[in-house]
Amino acid sequence: MKKFLFFTACCLVMAMGLSAQIPALERVEPMFWWVGMHNPNLQLIIHGDHIASRKVELNYPGVKLVAVHKVENPNYLFLDLHIFSDTKPGTFPIKFVKAGEKPLTYSYALKEHNKSPNRAQGVTNKDLIYLIMPDRFSNGDVTNDSYPNMRETGINRDSMFSRHGGDIKGIMNHLDYLKDLGVTAIWLTPAIENDEPHASYHGYAVTDYYRIDPRYGTNALYKEFVDKCHSMGLKVVMDLVHNHAGTEGYTILDMPMKSWVHQWPEYTKSNFRDAVDMDPHASPMDKKIMQDGWFDHRMADMNESNPYVQNFLTQNHIWWVEYAGVDGFRLDTYPYNDLPYMAKWAVDVKAEFPHLSIFGETLVWSAANQAFFTQGNTVNQGFDTHLPGVTDGVVKEAIYEALNGKEGWTDGVNRLYSVMAQDFLYQDATRNTIFLDNHDMSRILSVVGEDISKYKSAMAMLLTLRGVPQMYYGDEILMKNFSNPDGLVREDFPGGWNGDKKNKFTADGRTDKENDAFNYVRKLANYRKNTTALQTGKMMQYIPENGIYVYFRYDDKKTVMIVYNSKEKEQTTLTARYFERIKSAKRAKNVITNETVDLSQLTIPGKSTFVLELL
Repeated sequence: MKKFLFFTACCLVMAMGLSAQIPALERVEPMFWWVGMHNPNLQLIIHGDHIASRKVELNYPGVKLVAVHKVENPNYLFLDLHIFSDTKPGTFPIKFVKAGEKPLTYSYALKEHNKSPNRAQGVTNKDLIYLIMPDRFSNGDVTNDSYPNMRETGINRDSMFSRHGGDIKGIMNHLDYLKDLGVTAIWLTPAIENDEPHASYHGYAVTDYYRIDPRYGTNALYKEFVDKCHSMGLKVVMDLVHNHAGTEGYTILDMPMKSWVHQWPEYTKSNFRDAVDMDPHASPMDKKIMQDGWFDHRMADMNESNPYVQNFLTQNHIWWVEYAGVDGFRLDTYPYNDLPYMAKWAVDVKAEFPHLSIFGETLVWSAANQAFFTQGNTVNQGFDTHLPGVTDGVVKEAIYEALNGKEGWTDGVNRLYSVMAQDFLYQDATRNTIFLDNHDMSRILSVVGEDISKYKSAMAMLLTLRGVPQMYYGDEILMKNFSNPDGLVREDFPGGWNGDKKNKFTADGRTDKENDAFNYVRKLANYRKNTTALQTGKMMQYIPENGIYVYFRYDDKKTVMIVYNSKEKEQTTLTARYFERIKSAKRAKNVITNETVDLSQLTIPGKSTFVLELL
């Protein structure tokens, strides 16, 4: 029997295997589906010992077996089903028949399509996203800390590379904390199974696409988590990894075909240079290495030009939305994917769930590079990606420069002004997700040298600039560190584990400085939650003068003026220049202090930001 195995030599080849390693019918995926979906076609992947030697039989009203595909590996079959629009929910057997042997039978269920409006509702610029790494937030169920049949067992909180025991139940235990903070949406780094032997906590080396990692909980618990969030007015973003898969997954250990992943004569790592995707002068080999090279030895690069891979991924993602009701997708490592497939994927997913939100991770160096990956063919891409928005790392870097840089024609705070001026590149820049840090980069407090004034200015910009703001767990309580290595910015949230010396989920467990930061973020986040001008309002900015940057967010209900002093020293500025937006207003309310201020001139401490509601 031919079997596809992963070798530590880092190339994937065909090799001989033992049939005893695989059950006669190991799995069927998707394991169930729904009637009434937009796309009536479904492709099942069947895995089992020499399953291709068997004939397939099924008989259910409204379901047609269109085709049975045999591929290189005899341990696989791919079944094409057509589910007619009038098909009723129900269960039916799929039989795998072989002369002289007892048939193998799988009971397949078609369920009723859930049309509730409180599902797949979308995450927009009305929301504030809170990013959580589940293993490092809170341990709510110690019974799932370890499984002896998994490759990494036990927890070790003293090691940044080991699992620490955080889980879905722990997150559910602290939803009130997030609600009080002003959060409206929760993004978890991937919670599906990562059965890798080392550093499996991060979630980006998927080994079972249809299973929540048991060390986090169960599929049913994940659905309960989404339902509970919805009941509290919170939305959920699911993190997807199209580009690569963990090497211990069954489709990698026993690949359906050599072309399931990108094959190389020897291990070839991506060059990580996104510019080749858009470079009209690029070397074809540079582009191939960028898109087809592997992220890591233990992250096999998926061949998304393979139609079987496409169906496998797209159906899985649709399955999770329909099953759990998540509201949006964050797409990991977007530039490394097959872009024509990603465009098709977006169209297919949005056809099923029109309100679902999608944003792609694009950690690139310019606004033009970011815009290339967004929908609308706005920068002469030559095709439409159908990707509504991206993670706006260019705005993040511009905020850093505004806080830490020295003023120059295009440096310091002028960098932020210039980046915002490039919003014309996007079909709609307000669909971009703006952020200050995340699980892969240094925390904002450390980036600004633990300067609290700079920290507060960063938070003020995050919560008042255009786009969908996203903050990283613990930033509100001054968690810090540089990402050298990444584990240093993935520390446990104090108080999330029984026996923690301090519980920073409560005011009593926080220091005065931490409570000051928490209350600042909480006040501004909740103000934003109740102020449409900061959500969907227009933006007008003014060229910085003397290091002072002023912009407005406004709609028919309110006008909010944001004033940032990038100088180290206090400055006083006259405001007559901003008459277009101030109009007849004479006074304003300081959103943080609730004080009323005279608008004729403003005195602003160094590296500080005022958020003012015009009266």
